[in-house]
Amino acid sequence: MNPPETLVIDGERVACDGGGASGHPRVFLHVGAAGAVDCPYCGRRFLSRAAARASAAATAPASADSPAIARKAPAGDAS
Repeated sequence: MNPPETLVIDGERVACDGGGASGHPRVFLHVGAAGAVDCPYCGRRFLSRAAARASAAATAPASADSPAIARKAPAGDAS
């Protein structure tokens, strides 16, 4: 199940209160070595900026300059 919201943070500690008047008690969470932590009350996921960058790099499609992608010859080119 996906978390209801993912927030990227700069530090290793974050406070979550669920947001708004109908939130939950404020809890302080530690991101830790995993690079992410979920709030036990509301399920928000807090992701460290470094982990977010690593995740984005791992899921990014290969660029056109990548040798792993074969380039197609232009139409009408028999080579």
